[in-house]
Amino acid sequence: MQITDAIADMLTRIRNAGTAGHATVMIPASNLKKALAQILLEEGYIARFECSEDNKQGMIKVTLKYAARKSVIKGIKRISKPGLRVYVDKENLPSVLGGLGVAIVSTSKGIMTDKKARALGVGGEVMAYVW
Repeated sequence: MQITDAIADMLTRIRNAGTAGHATVMIPASNLKKALAQILLEEGYIARFECSEDNKQGMIKVTLKYAARKSVIKGIKRISKPGLRVYVDKENLPSVLGGLGVAIVSTSKGIMTDKKARALGVGGEVMAYVW
């Protein structure tokens, strides 16, 4: 099955698994998805992720993180979509929930959080919000 927006598919799988209370979720692998999973890990939204290789695309196994039997990820939303890309410059980088959440930005220096992009002084495409 061809997926038009692979990032939205990844975020939806994580959101649905967290809502259902699953411990892990399997996601088809790509370098972009691995970078997103690394940011979620660094920011403390997931417990860990592992990449497994097969003779095709490979899979990413994301282990979700729970606190008091509720998912640590309260919300996860795709911002820039294939039909409507959202770009910001360094002065207009978004702040999610007044700094309590994280905006994931794709910049010329790689995929990073809004805080890191602000520190480096770069803008880019706003991919997702996580809180």
